[in-house]
Amino acid sequence: MEDMTKNQKSHEFFINIAQVIEQARRFVGRTADLTMCITYFEIGRMIVEEEQGGKARAEYGKGLMNELAKFLTEKFARGFSLSTLKNAKQFYNVYASSIRQTSSAELNNESKSQTLISFFESQLFTKKSQAMLSQLYPFTLSWSHYLILMRIKNDDERRFYEIEATRGQWTYRFLQRQYGSSLYERLALSRDKDGVMRLAQEGQTIEKPEDMLKNPFVLEFAGLAEDESYSETQLEKALLGKLSKFLLELGTGFLYEARQKRFTYDEEHFRLDLIFYNRLLACYVLFDLKIGKLKHQDLGQMQMYVNYFDRYIKTERENPTVGILLCKEKSDSIVELTLPENANIYATEYSLYLPDKALLQRKLAEWIEEFEETHGTGGQDGIT
Repeated sequence: MEDMTKNQKSHEFFINIAQVIEQARRFVGRTADLTMCITYFEIGRMIVEEEQGGKARAEYGKGLMNELAKFLTEKFARGFSLSTLKNAKQFYNVYASSIRQTSSAELNNESKSQTLISFFESQLFTKKSQAMLSQLYPFTLSWSHYLILMRIKNDDERRFYEIEATRGQWTYRFLQRQYGSSLYERLALSRDKDGVMRLAQEGQTIEKPEDMLKNPFVLEFAGLAEDESYSETQLEKALLGKLSKFLLELGTGFLYEARQKRFTYDEEHFRLDLIFYNRLLACYVLFDLKIGKLKHQDLGQMQMYVNYFDRYIKTERENPTVGILLCKEKSDSIVELTLPENANIYATEYSLYLPDKALLQRKLAEWIEEFEETHGTGGQDGIT
């Protein structure tokens, strides 16, 4: 008994040490990311101000960048090539309007003569200076993330990805995938105009079943070729074989529960393709996979599944069950005609390859234009 208590205390001690190390690593990583972003932002600012100091000629700017790259490479050996300096300049130009412009003298009230360099040297690792730097330079991601973000021309789209990447702690590669899969456009095409505005201001918020939808869902990670024949069972197995990626594509709050769930009603047996639970909406979410064009019988079957869960599975504390049919092709008119109002059932298409971003951007622009013609701008100008 004494040995067990001793082992338990040792284990708790080991866990505490591990937590200290993890926290230290996160702190150092966050400090390094913030420092790098501030450094490149300030380099970009200094380049822009030098070029605009009465010498804003293209020849001068090109010569200045080349000479600066040569000087820094000789001094530091690597890390400040011409392309890096161009990135720093672009980074400043993109984010300058959203960052409070503060001179080096304003960074420390105790010593207004202190420069940004000495600020880094003397105060970087104090909590006070960390908070001050984060307030002055609200960069929340790594330099690698911003190399993607600063190339997004649409301000609303850029803000959306920055919010989501920060909130979800996206890796650089995952941000690259989400941008490449046109997540912003796919979510926007599933919302009304106010919903599009909220994407830019708040990121993806899950408050009602419609917020879970994308148009289309992109399942390129499943590894199934678009031009090859495959069954619904093969699609299901492919998705569950990459469950972590499927969950990321579904979005925030999804928990996997079961596949091919069998239930019996009136002496007949039925099987549900995929069952998930969304903790944000506190409800079951049922998925039915259709590899062809959606039929009205598919909608009726999903209605039965939803009814069964609402009547026999969900508790009083949980919200009504949501049914989502993932199909290769659908007719909105058939869906609207088949389902009753407030059915809590949705049909959306899926794609096995990354969509054409330019095509989705045109679709979104056309959708917004059509919405404005039908409903008026409503004082919400500025969506592009």
